[in-house]
Amino acid sequence: MLTIGYIGNGKSTNRYHLPFVIQRENIKVKTIYQRNPEHEVWDRIEGANYTSNLDEVLTDNDIDLIVVCTRHDSHYEYAKMVLKHNKHCLVEKPFMETSKQAREIFDLAKEKGLIVQAYQNRRFDSDFLTVQKVIEEGRLGDLIELEMHFDYYRPEVPETIKKFNSLNSYLYGHACHTIDQVISYFGKPDNIHYDVRQLLGVGRMNDYFDIDLYYGTLKVSVKSSYFRIKERPSFVLYGKKGCFIKETKDRQEEHLKLFYMPSNKDFGVDNLEHYGTLTYIDGEGTMHEEKVKSVNGDYGRVYDDLYETIVNGKSKTITDEQIMLQMQILETGIKNLI
Repeated sequence: MLTIGYIGNGKSTNRYHLPFVIQRENIKVKTIYQRNPEHEVWDRIEGANYTSNLDEVLTDNDIDLIVVCTRHDSHYEYAKMVLKHNKHCLVEKPFMETSKQAREIFDLAKEKGLIVQAYQNRRFDSDFLTVQKVIEEGRLGDLIELEMHFDYYRPEVPETIKKFNSLNSYLYGHACHTIDQVISYFGKPDNIHYDVRQLLGVGRMNDYFDIDLYYGTLKVSVKSSYFRIKERPSFVLYGKKGCFIKETKDRQEEHLKLFYMPSNKDFGVDNLEHYGTLTYIDGEGTMHEEKVKSVNGDYGRVYDDLYETIVNGKSKTITDEQIMLQMQILETGIKNLI
């Protein structure tokens, strides 16, 4: 049994963590720390202790792993505090504010023989897993280009923010999902081209990015905007022999927002209308077009991997090197904006 405590009792904890953890028989949630209990808005989970005394989490000998689900400008201090109390640590993303902070936290964990990791749950998005399946089946031939889009139409977000802050940028808040997906599957790129903008003008919020990562002859483009009234396809993949287009995103977040939980058999599962389309030419020159059944996603697989690492000593799936590279890419992309 892996026993867990949480620092933070807001949306992140209750929407993106607890619904998956409570489905796992080998994981127990013991204590949840909330700084302001008077602001509690989420239903409590059965059997967990809720407290506004942080020491109840940090000093409990039963707790193996503490999950930090707070504002990202507090991740560094909380992660350091957790490690100094000899607990393993899982940190929401963006992992840290800088690569320097990330390096310090990883070094501290190594010094103490502990595990610290970022919660990169989007590695287990259905659309991303389906793209991997298509690539590995090989019918597209040599890959040429992959476009990844994560669009919104939420102009009110950048329009209400009058002052630029790199740490509250769209790049930090959203590219930490998609850049991690690229790194996790393709590794370190040979070269990167950045197009990171403030569509409302200098001194305003970063609300757009278009980052190209090059792997030999393959170009992977990660694109996102707050001003896309009609979303682009989630993934568009081109090879020398065909293409694969996945119009719709993973549905786990959609269902969580509707309070349709992972306890339901069809949670996050694509229907036929959500399946991507594969078009390719076979060895005899015949063109084929077919729907590809989506691979089911599961954010809880982050916890499954952590269980195997902490309890059974397996290597981390989400590695320190990957997170360090992600942090360096985010820092480089945002550094020229004011």
